[in-house]
Amino acid sequence: MEDIAIIIPAYKPDKKIMMEFINKVKKFFIHIIIINDGSGKEYSDFFENLKKQGIVVLTHYINLGKGRAIKTAFNYVLNNYKDIIGTITADCDGQHYIEDIIKCANRLKQEPDKLIIGTRNFNEKQVPFKSRYGNKITRAIFATFVGIKVTDTQSGLRGFGKDIMKQFLQTAGERYEYETNMLIECKEKNINIEEIPISTIYIQNNSLSHFNVIKDSLMIYKLFIKYIITALSSFILDILLFTLLVNILPQINIGIITKIVIASIIARVISSTYNFLMNSNIVFKNMNKNSIIKYFILATLQMLISAFGVSEIFKLININSSLIKIILDTIIFIVNFIIQREWVFKEGNRNKEIKLALKQKNIKNKIDINF
Repeated sequence: MEDIAIIIPAYKPDKKIMMEFINKVKKFFIHIIIINDGSGKEYSDFFENLKKQGIVVLTHYINLGKGRAIKTAFNYVLNNYKDIIGTITADCDGQHYIEDIIKCANRLKQEPDKLIIGTRNFNEKQVPFKSRYGNKITRAIFATFVGIKVTDTQSGLRGFGKDIMKQFLQTAGERYEYETNMLIECKEKNINIEEIPISTIYIQNNSLSHFNVIKDSLMIYKLFIKYIITALSSFILDILLFTLLVNILPQINIGIITKIVIASIIARVISSTYNFLMNSNIVFKNMNKNSIIKYFILATLQMLISAFGVSEIFKLININSSLIKIILDTIIFIVNFIIQREWVFKEGNRNKEIKLALKQKNIKNKIDINF
């Protein structure tokens, strides 16, 4: 295929497996770009041999990570292949059959405006334990926190049209988290995702992978961890303030229900202000007039639901008001994130997309990015 380029990031690969894989790819694709991601001197001859075969080899002096390798390749393709439809990224460790790569490439030709993902079946027996359940956990997190359902969040077999490549050049992430951040941006930029079923291959129980379970997982889940920490700290602040105020207010001659309502409102005003500042500056990194107005409309509604909900439940079952608040606010916490994601901060993300499109138009689609 002349209109689809194949991108293969490589870091200290198994030379035999990778060579066998490249020989298969060469039979069907003309443009092959391999990124030697700082593999070291012991791999110099191997990559030099690939160059002699007419394969493009881009070299990082040190290991910069899979995300940076893909960006380097995107930049090269956009600068050198003007008539290309798009690219397919594939792993170098023999985890993809050539038939599956061709299947994804053909679908990319039909749908260049979609992100094409080759999706593995994690219920098959040969899938290692950490891959099986790691993917299921990530899939659940994505469905809850991002609002998209992706069967294989860490698949390295993906298809990108030219316009999507341009957008993902500016996506954050240098290592494995880059592939996760792409999916998040698909939601923010309204890029449709299409999953193509592919074969599930694990060679030597996936021992050839350079994925660091602890380090790379933390990077992948960084956005979610930041949100959860922010939400929990806001939640704890709210509960502490509520409990403190409920114990202080009895000194004032007002009824218990009034005390609960007043304590709830004061605690929620303070904790919501804290939560908004944290979310807008650390999690979503987006603060504008519309998001502020929307957030505090949402916070006001939630404050009233929490305050009057706790008081009404207290009247019905007469148990500790702080316990009632913890249970009720846990439910509100989940609903709160979904509303923030889909309404409060969504317009700001859309504005970023428009600015990016205008920027691309102003430079007349000429990519000149230094790596």
